[in-house]
Amino acid sequence: MMLAYVFPGQGSQFVGMGKDWYDRYDFVREIFDTADQALGFSLTELIFQGPAEELQKTANTQPAILTASVAMLQVLNKAGIRPAAAAGHSLGEYTALVAAGTLTFCDAVRLVRLRGKFMQEAVPLGQGGMMAVLGLDADKVVEGCRLAAEAGIVEAANFNSPGQVVVAGEISALKKAQETLKSLGAKRCMMLPVSAPFHSSLMTPAGERLAVELAKVEIKNPEIPVLANINADYYTTAEQVRDGLIRQVSNPVLWEQSIRRFVADGYRMFVEIGPGNVLAGLLKKIDKSSGIININGEGDPEPLITRLKEA
Repeated sequence: MMLAYVFPGQGSQFVGMGKDWYDRYDFVREIFDTADQALGFSLTELIFQGPAEELQKTANTQPAILTASVAMLQVLNKAGIRPAAAAGHSLGEYTALVAAGTLTFCDAVRLVRLRGKFMQEAVPLGQGGMMAVLGLDADKVVEGCRLAAEAGIVEAANFNSPGQVVVAGEISALKKAQETLKSLGAKRCMMLPVSAPFHSSLMTPAGERLAVELAKVEIKNPEIPVLANINADYYTTAEQVRDGLIRQVSNPVLWEQSIRRFVADGYRMFVEIGPGNVLAGLLKKIDKSSGIININGEGDPEPLITRLKEA
């Protein structure tokens, strides 16, 4: 059975993530140490001790989740387990590219630190946000955003699963969209605790700044197929990766489409690597027949490694 790794994005973080395996393995501690050295401050201390308010700042959250996820990935690498393909949700795409040998961990952790900073600075605090729309078909969400555009910029940002689409935009337009989407039949429209309208056209300045930084790092062709958020198609060259990471900042995450592409291509066993289990929940809504194993850095990994080797 072909195995695909999937990596979570922002929102899965919590104080203490990865601590269990950090205490258990020297090579996991080395990854956290590498992140500290690359960033010039103790990200490890922030991850394990908080405060949560500081960890939740976008410029901290992104390298923190990446570091914890790569540390968990390394446990599987050491056990000799390799995926046939990978994908990541938003920020998680960087972890997928590390897994594919496309980016070094050092470069990736520096890039996502800057990515978070650029995304936060693209729109002044309090002027933009995101809203989860539940129980409404994706095409109706897109239509609702179009109808609400008279109040400002509001766009579909994450196509997560059937009946779950996240929209992003200016606060005034989000309020208008909330009314419009409910009138179209949405069961719930819930503002999310994020500080910027990620994956919308309002993030274009962040993408332009990120392009400058991406030009400074070596990007290799992926060693395994990695599905891109922007089009649910596989990266095959370094230049595609560079372009995709720039565009990803201001374009919607096609997560449901990505999982459906995996399933159509014969991937029926998924491993979510990183804190939380958000992607496992989405997978069950997208394709109930596929299996998923969570690698979240807690407890003894040996039973999970045995299951994966058998799979």
